[in-house]
Amino acid sequence: MDELKNLESLGLVLPSPAYISGAILFGLFGYVAYRRGRKTSTPALTWTGVALMVYPYAVQQTWLLWGVGVALCGWAYTKWH
Repeated sequence: MDELKNLESLGLVLPSPAYISGAILFGLFGYVAYRRGRKTSTPALTWTGVALMVYPYAVQQTWLLWGVGVALCGWAYTKWH
């Protein structure tokens, strides 16, 4: 337990379960969108899929992760058809 407190004092904290589940969920949606975009030759859907897979690495706040993820999923949904 002391190791965890030492890491927290250095500024390293573990992500919340909501963050981890969001990163996994949006990564999976991104992979599906990427595959669909490549199959149908739709660049907007392909790049939206890439963005969904990559952006969790750049975002630290859980609310921002979910907000951007929902927005990108909405954008991918409009390009799906």
